[in-house]
Amino acid sequence: MLAKTASVNRPLEAADIRGIWATLMLPINEDESIDFGRLEEEIDRISAFGVDGIYSNGTAGEFYNQSESEFRRIHRLLARRCRAAGLPFQIGVSHMSPWISLSRLKWAIRQEPGAVQLILPDWFPPTEAEIIAFLKKMAAVSADVRLVLYNPGHAKVRLTPEQFGRLKDAVPQLVGVKVAGGDAVWYEQMRKHMADRLAVFVPGHRLATGFRQGAHGSYSNIACLHPQLALDWYRLMQTDLAQALDWEKAIQHFMNDHIIPYILEQKYPDPACDKFLSVVGGWANVGCRMRWPYRSIPEAGAEAVRAAGRIVIPVFSTLVTE
Repeated sequence: MLAKTASVNRPLEAADIRGIWATLMLPINEDESIDFGRLEEEIDRISAFGVDGIYSNGTAGEFYNQSESEFRRIHRLLARRCRAAGLPFQIGVSHMSPWISLSRLKWAIRQEPGAVQLILPDWFPPTEAEIIAFLKKMAAVSADVRLVLYNPGHAKVRLTPEQFGRLKDAVPQLVGVKVAGGDAVWYEQMRKHMADRLAVFVPGHRLATGFRQGAHGSYSNIACLHPQLALDWYRLMQTDLAQALDWEKAIQHFMNDHIIPYILEQKYPDPACDKFLSVVGGWANVGCRMRWPYRSIPEAGAEAVRAAGRIVIPVFSTLVTE
């Protein structure tokens, strides 16, 4: 595994980025401030599980809802604790504004992350030519630090496999993508850009299917539920894919019945579900609180969902004792 072999101070190439990467979620106090004490504890807890890496400021990290001074304090802490643990890390420099994203990048590369994650500019949908211009500017600034493009399902521009290939050709420093995945045709088209050209990461709860099709890992929402569950499942994919696909059916059942309704029916934002999953899993003291103006899923519902998880995902019952 990468976390056991690679220096946290060297830039990551596409072939290095594999496996289960856990997201950093922000513990929010009642006064809307970030609880940096709990944040440090969370980083240390993630590190102790032995995941392949940790990344910050994805959707679950609420990158869109923090000041620049908070951004810097979060990532000083992340870099310091990951270096102490020997854990590879990626810093998310994403922002809806390309200029703020560029400013975050200029500061972030001084923390020596293995890579940086970024989204496309998100007010006017950019054309492919504008996307290339954006990535080239970011690559020129990042120098040896590689780029990972986060292109979620709700992005205003959802890139096709052919477009990912053209972006890689135009910007060699692009080494990975975080995407929603697709059907068999999508994977067939995407495989030509996988190998050592792009590390392709797909949603955690569909990772076994993605792994069968050639995906390399996940920036994992299942690691939000429990990092050990995500790791055990990924290792099973490498030794017994048929059984891992059975685990996926159970995980999908759990997500569809107990988590997705919070999004589709009650209209909670996706990161509220990530935080709720961490409370259900009970492995970290992140809490459910989202930062204003977004709604938080009440923690009172976690016990019932935890009980359901023990039944639906049998291995989960061995990880959660409360």
